[in-house]
Amino acid sequence: MKSNKSTSLFPRELVLESLKQSFVKLNPRLMVKNPVMFTVEICTVLMIVATLYFLFAGITDQGSFGYNVAVSIILFITLLFANFAEAIAEARGKAQADSLRKTREETPAKMIVNGKVQVISSSQLKKGDVFECEAGDVIPSDGEIIEGLASIDESAITGESAPVIREAGGDKSSVTGGTKVLSDKIRVQVTTQPGESFLDKMIALVEGASRKKTPNEIALSTLLVSLTIIFLIVIVTLYPIGMYCGVQLPLSTLIALMVCLIPTTIGGLLSAIGIAGMDRVTRFNVIAMSGKAVEACGDVDTMILDKTGTITFGNRLAADFFPVEGASRSDLIRCAALTSLHDETPEGKSTLELARRLGDSSEEIPGSSFIEFTAQTRMSGVDLPDGTKVRKGASDAIEQYVTSQGGKIPSDLHAHVEKVSSLGGTPLVVCQNNQVLGVIYLKDTVKPGMAERFERLRAIGIKTIMCTGDNPLTAATIAKEAGVDGFIAECKPEDKISVIKKEQAEGKIVAMTGDGTNDAPALAQANVGLAMNSGTTAAKEAANMVDLDSDPTKILEVVEIGKQLLITRGSLTTFSIANDIAKYFAIIPAMFMAAIPQLGVLNIMHLSTQNSAILSALIFNAIIIPCLIPLAMKGVKYRPMSSGKMLARNMMIYGLGGVVTPFIGIKIIDMVITPILTAMGI
Repeated sequence: MKSNKSTSLFPRELVLESLKQSFVKLNPRLMVKNPVMFTVEICTVLMIVATLYFLFAGITDQGSFGYNVAVSIILFITLLFANFAEAIAEARGKAQADSLRKTREETPAKMIVNGKVQVISSSQLKKGDVFECEAGDVIPSDGEIIEGLASIDESAITGESAPVIREAGGDKSSVTGGTKVLSDKIRVQVTTQPGESFLDKMIALVEGASRKKTPNEIALSTLLVSLTIIFLIVIVTLYPIGMYCGVQLPLSTLIALMVCLIPTTIGGLLSAIGIAGMDRVTRFNVIAMSGKAVEACGDVDTMILDKTGTITFGNRLAADFFPVEGASRSDLIRCAALTSLHDETPEGKSTLELARRLGDSSEEIPGSSFIEFTAQTRMSGVDLPDGTKVRKGASDAIEQYVTSQGGKIPSDLHAHVEKVSSLGGTPLVVCQNNQVLGVIYLKDTVKPGMAERFERLRAIGIKTIMCTGDNPLTAATIAKEAGVDGFIAECKPEDKISVIKKEQAEGKIVAMTGDGTNDAPALAQANVGLAMNSGTTAAKEAANMVDLDSDPTKILEVVEIGKQLLITRGSLTTFSIANDIAKYFAIIPAMFMAAIPQLGVLNIMHLSTQNSAILSALIFNAIIIPCLIPLAMKGVKYRPMSSGKMLARNMMIYGLGGVVTPFIGIKIIDMVITPILTAMGI
């Protein structure tokens, strides 16, 4: 899977485009969408106008011209840095959209009209039209295979080089426009209108055209606006307080204090965090239909997972050999291996692999004739040059074969078959000529590392429920091995909906994976529905996320990305608000200490002058935004833990760090700029 590949955060081309967009975004109609930075823009314009007015009007009691110019420049740079943070996040999405757009090139479509092939442009295809594709053709539009079977190269969409099989009927019938047919011939019925294909939706989503603010983002924006209004009132009241104390507060100082105290850090990074969150999901080859879906992942309490293909491998694999009375285990293993040398099914491959692990080294004998499995015979095998016939297959099929060869059925065969069945496995019986040798135990095999992954989810308070059509005994065995918190045996589609509704009624956020039409109702009911790209159109339309790799376990990564998004936003908000404490200690003493010497106790940084103190705070306020862009883009590193521990950890790192860092940063800046300001006479 290519999805999680490492790429540079700041490629040269994206940086240049983002710098250009930083100026474009100064448009007030765009800035007003971010109230905090719009306030900074108003302050910047006001400061520039005031500076020019003071100059031409000859007003000297509002600070020196050089000082006012410095404040204006720093405010303008603050705006550019905030716009750059958003622009670089958007640019990464647009670059990815461009690469996706290349897969949507105009391709000819072999449309079936009255039973004849008519070549037209892919853009002319409408919903309901039928087209044909054969080896080498690019599929012109999204659709469902109605006839045939073919191997499909989906690397243009997923990045996965291995071809996949798509066939008419079932849950593997969906194909995506832009993918390529590698073998055979298929007929496909178009399921979308022009411009509304899955790839079109992907491009729009990645570009951010369809992105809307999430509830969490709206709530945070409301908080930031409230803080801005509060600090605005504080600044307005400071002027009469200063007059009462005999302190003339220049307009530039009041504006500087305003910009420093409002949460500009998180205000400048808020949009970038949201865009980057969706971008991270996309880089895992998951397309989120909205930012709300990504965010909801961060609040998931319960996860519903199918057993087959999600927790276990899609096919049952060989786990053990049980010889019958009168047969040796070594003969059973040898014959099972011989029948599996050319058996390309997962069952056959796993049988040969298990035999090799147990020491068997049987090789193909020249002149052997291999018998493929068919639905009619329900067995496969090999005829050796010396006339020996070895077979493996279903119990009743092998029993019938042995009997027809004049052989007898061992007395303990049924006991072995029932033992395997009671364990929830599939028994395959092996025979040589007319002698039954024993049983191959095929079992549902839990994917490696699943137990650890479920333990990771448990550590962060997420309950996992496995759904399976198996009997309760088999389900319990798999559930225990996998380490899930609960299971539903003999599960029907309505059972999935019932358990989702039950969890939601308790106020929990539920996530689910699925790929079939029968999963569509449950995917729509769940708060987070992750559909497989290989699945049916109904499943993809019902879900709010689609996994291009068709990996059902991907939801585990998606949940962590959602958590990371929320944590990043919370951590940087904490850091931003904590910043204000240091800026308060930098500016307030500088403003009033001359008139109120008692405020000297607050001057813990011992900054050089009033002007250097204010400018140092402003400079730090500006440069901290680009410094935090990598963190906003990559996200705060996520570790599974309880919400209480997570809060305490983030308060320690970003709360305490947000207080300490500005003290150090402002002091260093003050030491650097003081000689410069002295030389300039400011």
